[in-house]
Amino acid sequence: MTTKTTTPSTSPAPRALPDRGADLAAFAAGGLAAALGVAVGELMAGLVSGAPSLVIAIGDAVIENQPPGAKEFVVELFGEADKLALNVGIIITSIVIAGFLGLAGRRRWSVPLVGFLVAGAVGLGAALTRPLIDPVLAVITIALAIGAALVALRVMLSFTAPAWAAPPPETSTGPAPLADAGGPSPRPAMPDWQRRRFLQASGGVAVGSVVLGVLGRNLLTGRVSTPPSTAQLPVPAAGLPEVPAGAALDVDGITPIVVPNDDFYRIDTALVTPRVDATSWTMRVFGEVDREVTLTYDDLLAMPLFEQYVTIACVSNKVGGDLVGNALWTGVDLREVLDMAGVKPAGEQLVGRSVDGFTAGFPTSWAMDPDRRPMIAVGMNGQPLPQDHGFPARLIVPGLYGYVSATKWLKEIQLTGWDDFNGYWVPLGWAKEAPILTQSRIDTPRRGATLAAGTTVPIGGVAWAPDRGVSKVELSIDGGEWQTAEISDPLNDATWVQWVLPWQAPAETGEHRFEVRATDGTGVVQTSEVTSPAPDGARGHHSITVKVA
Repeated sequence: MTTKTTTPSTSPAPRALPDRGADLAAFAAGGLAAALGVAVGELMAGLVSGAPSLVIAIGDAVIENQPPGAKEFVVELFGEADKLALNVGIIITSIVIAGFLGLAGRRRWSVPLVGFLVAGAVGLGAALTRPLIDPVLAVITIALAIGAALVALRVMLSFTAPAWAAPPPETSTGPAPLADAGGPSPRPAMPDWQRRRFLQASGGVAVGSVVLGVLGRNLLTGRVSTPPSTAQLPVPAAGLPEVPAGAALDVDGITPIVVPNDDFYRIDTALVTPRVDATSWTMRVFGEVDREVTLTYDDLLAMPLFEQYVTIACVSNKVGGDLVGNALWTGVDLREVLDMAGVKPAGEQLVGRSVDGFTAGFPTSWAMDPDRRPMIAVGMNGQPLPQDHGFPARLIVPGLYGYVSATKWLKEIQLTGWDDFNGYWVPLGWAKEAPILTQSRIDTPRRGATLAAGTTVPIGGVAWAPDRGVSKVELSIDGGEWQTAEISDPLNDATWVQWVLPWQAPAETGEHRFEVRATDGTGVVQTSEVTSPAPDGARGHHSITVKVA
């Protein structure tokens, strides 16, 4: 009788199957921990003036280190929602990166520990570069945010059975399951007790993150969302009457000749509107001057105020875009303030500095030209400057794009040599000299609109060429001859005008193309050459296509 013996296999033990559910939970834990850290930073920033928001600190660093051309792309893609898009992008990126740290932390705690500490160091470094951030509060805020994130992550990971976690409270005393022949032994999935506790912990972190984050951001943006009620503008010595008859056309769909404050475009580098206390605010004039001058808010209001209508525009405005607006500005003549300081011949450039560190520079000669009247504005459309538009004071310089001239939340005016300093956007590829180009836009009818056959349709819009003025607006239909449109009476050469041309829609159905161009006050016709906004403004004719049915 032959006895068959079995020799133990010398092949390596099969690897355990991964627990996909636990890995997914660990990834979610990392993301939720990051969300909690962000929320704690938002809450601190909202509660304590001078404490940084992690999102804003990183966002400011992104803006300051963006490559040339990024501004044009982002503004064209998101318009005035560019800041919201950046905020959301930073939060999503942080959550995704932290998710992978959480996944790694299920097996080795040192990975997320180091990762979150590095993230905190990056946030702290970014926060310390901001002029409105208190360094001590920055350290405290970052420490609280990262500490809260790490504690939350450790708790949530403890329910995903990592290698360093304690065993579950109940273990099976029965025989271990046998591995399938020739296959790896299964690794137990998350037991019910772990799953329940993870869901409870992660749900609490998620709810807490949303509540704290929303509360903090609301406090941060709403604490000084409007100027204090005590801020009242004196009656300007040189006030203006209401918009005179003839200065606005009675045509539905055309942008109003004076854009209300709430509808006025806003493009700047501030992710959160700077909060400036007018009672302690000062503005300093220094540099290439005979004497430094420091003015308070009350000092400005005590000077002779005047009003003027001025159209300002963003250099990122594409052809037909809406990053342009006209308002009634109230303020002090900039030249009077410069005369107080006494500009030296070497002061060829006037640099405006904001409380948040933004800078913009333009030729001093532009401000000194008697044909225009640059101002330190303290009011907009009869009200103190809204917080979003520069309270307590900003520069308004007729004829120049805002990125070289219209400094909001003004803190300092520095006189320098032309080659001695470049404003914020110049090193990023934008032109140093930036007069506003002649442009025109079709407001009505809208692109793609369907018009009734045989009806008379007003085609209208706005045109601007600050501070040369607009002398004529023309419309071409289906590539035909240019037809002269009616224009409103200009308020002055620094403002836009409205225009309209009635058009008899044909009885036949089909598509039709409208194209508009303007001629400025010097007789120069708006170019048809198409360019992108970079580096000194978009060129080309605005055109739309409509349907007749």
